[in-house]
Amino acid sequence: MFDYSLAHWITFFTAAFLLNISPGSDMMFILGQTAKGGVKAGFSAMFGIWTGAFVHVLLAVLGLSAILAASAVAFSTVKYIGAAYLVWLGIQALRSREHTNLSPQNTGTPNEAAKIYRQGVMVATLNPKVAVFFLAFLPQFAEAGAGPVGAQLFLHGTLIIVAAFVEPPLILIGGKLTNYLNENLHVSRWLDRGLGALFVGLGLKLAASER
Repeated sequence: MFDYSLAHWITFFTAAFLLNISPGSDMMFILGQTAKGGVKAGFSAMFGIWTGAFVHVLLAVLGLSAILAASAVAFSTVKYIGAAYLVWLGIQALRSREHTNLSPQNTGTPNEAAKIYRQGVMVATLNPKVAVFFLAFLPQFAEAGAGPVGAQLFLHGTLIIVAAFVEPPLILIGGKLTNYLNENLHVSRWLDRGLGALFVGLGLKLAASER
């Protein structure tokens, strides 16, 4: 069971790494939270995104992602809910008058960290394109005789943790810039506006996307 060749793993991890370094709404959410709230906020966002991605792995294993891929109504419903959530996050950031709401000191509190984590889970889970992606990507690495297909999909979906070698360094680098940004109130206010505009833009992009 799970008897794969070296070439199989090289191909899989290379593809997974390239996919993780490609910019997308998940990466932008993580970097945006890092820029605004520091390293702790960035890691809270990252773990939230990972949790949401794992939900899609389970959906792919159970075959539920096929519903999103086949049903225009189901896909559009999830898509517009996810887009509305991103736009709502953007509006909240644009309306923020106090940058201290998500300063590094405050993001260290359990409540703020949990809030950012939950947002990350929602951002990833409510993106139907992620579900369709896992449905299309994971089966390519299921091989006859290597074990039950569902178990193979779960194994490969879980092993896309190569993101752990991509996102944490970016968060740590971004965190160093946060200290400078928070010392400048003018820059901090523009950071709030930039983050809000980013979320609104991502929401509109998701709403306009096709399957």
